This record gives sequence, structure tokens and C-alpha cells, in this order.
Amino acid sequence: MLFLMMLFPDVAHAMGVSGAEGAQQGGGASMLIMLVAIFAIFYFLMIRPESKRRKERQDMLDALQRGDKIVTLGGLYGEIQDVHDDKIVIRIAEGVKVEVSKSAISAVRE
Repeated sequence: MLFLMMLFPDVAHAMGVSGAEGAQQGGGASMLIMLVAIFAIFYFLMIRPESKRRKERQDMLDALQRGDKIVTLGGLYGEIQDVHDDKIVIRIAEGVKVEVSKSAISAVRE
């Protein structure tokens, strides 16, 4: 094929064979499309759900109030007695109160 291209360049061009130039023409655009597609997949499968979970958790922590029953990350069940900016006081047993960080709250029980 290369031999024909050297002898008859007009015929090779008419056949659509242009050697290395043809392989590189669509390379940039297809690479850009692939990068955009990969980013879109990562966004919808990983980034967006994680940011949604983070927002829901922050809303839950901001809504904590006295009397809520909670579970800490360490597995302690208790009732909120006092809420401060970055910590809360929970009652885990009769006469036993513990101060924990707000970020240590895992869930609010009903």
C-alpha cells in the first residue's frame, strides 16, 4: 500500500488513504469527548452522591436539639441534654452525662 501511495499519490488520496495524517485528525476530538464522558461518569456516580450525603449529615447535625435520642459513632445511645457550638452533652444512663463532639454523632433515633 505504501508503494502505491508513493507511485500514485492522487489515486491514494482519492481512496481516502492518507497515511499517518488520517490517524491523527480525529484523535484530539475523540480524546476530549472521552475525557468529558469520564468526568461526567465520575460526577454522577461518585461526586454528586457524596456531596448530597455530606449536606444531609450537616443538616442533621445543625438540627440537633435538647431531648433528641442519638447514637454516637462509638455506639453510645443517649439523649441530648445540652447543645453547644461544636459539642453536645448526652445522658447515657441515669446520672451519667458525657460530652461528645457534634461530629461524633452517627444518627438521630426516633
